[in-house]
Amino acid sequence: MTETYSTSQGGQEPTAKFEREVLVRGWRSYAPRAPRCLPLIKFAARTDMGQVRENNEDKFDFYEPEEPAILAQRGCLYAVADGMGGALAGQIASELTLKRLLSAYYDHPADDPHVAMREAILEANNYIYALAQAIPERNGMGSTLVAAVFIEDRVFIVQVGDSRAYLWRRGQFRQVTVDHSWVEEQVRAGVLTREEAELSPFRNVITRSIGATPNVLPDFYEESVQEGDIWLLCSDGLTGHVEDAEIADIIGTHAPSEATRQLVELANARGGRDNITVFVLSIRAVVAYEEAQAFFTAPQMMPKEAAVDDGSLSSTPKPAAPFWRRFLLGS
Repeated sequence: MTETYSTSQGGQEPTAKFEREVLVRGWRSYAPRAPRCLPLIKFAARTDMGQVRENNEDKFDFYEPEEPAILAQRGCLYAVADGMGGALAGQIASELTLKRLLSAYYDHPADDPHVAMREAILEANNYIYALAQAIPERNGMGSTLVAAVFIEDRVFIVQVGDSRAYLWRRGQFRQVTVDHSWVEEQVRAGVLTREEAELSPFRNVITRSIGATPNVLPDFYEESVQEGDIWLLCSDGLTGHVEDAEIADIIGTHAPSEATRQLVELANARGGRDNITVFVLSIRAVVAYEEAQAFFTAPQMMPKEAAVDDGSLSSTPKPAAPFWRRFLLGS
């Protein structure tokens, strides 16, 4: 079963849905300022069970606030999590990771978004670890995480585990994150070559995850946001089957929705041994906030009374193309 989402910008039940109202507590403390600029993002996300697994332990999520103060201080967040732990524990871990992350990050009072994100990850880790200790069949459950947070003309990436973030920029494609895995440590130590690591029976052994231990240390990366950039967030179900050069060719030549479809289908065609999740974010422009406000406003049709009264549809003037259309659709 495949779940897809595609859009444009602008006692407790552990799998309960994320509630926007949970965030409101912290928003009142944000400084009342607007962001200098905003990236206009066209994105698509897709998750698939694969050809072998009987359930999907991957999850993606995102949050795009429109309030100026929140955009300025917290930005927009997009994330992928890959759960582990057997039975339904992995599915619960990935869902909880993203739910708690979103709530804690946007609700945190710290001015620094990196501090807020670090604390949000610790909160998610503590919650999942405590749940695993309390329920024997959940023992050992955990989740990877890779998230991208766009604030004005900067993006920071946070990562735990072997889910990855890639950047395509001006035809060049590179992995931004470094896997927290046993084979990656061996490669960096010079014990294994990259080719040997890909064939190792221990290639799926990760050294950090959210919820598996009492403490977790996330890695942070930061980049500028530039028009034309394409970001890929993904679980190892993709990278275990599809080479970097192939990924680069697909996301560099197709719109996000089509790119996610092709990547998932290619991974499945080559065995689909794991769940597959891909999140493609295309930066169509970086514009001043005053201009970007038009992006959040739906185009207004002319009042019915203003149309000519001959009853012909063709004689009704059409609304001018909104500002954001030329950035998102190229018109």
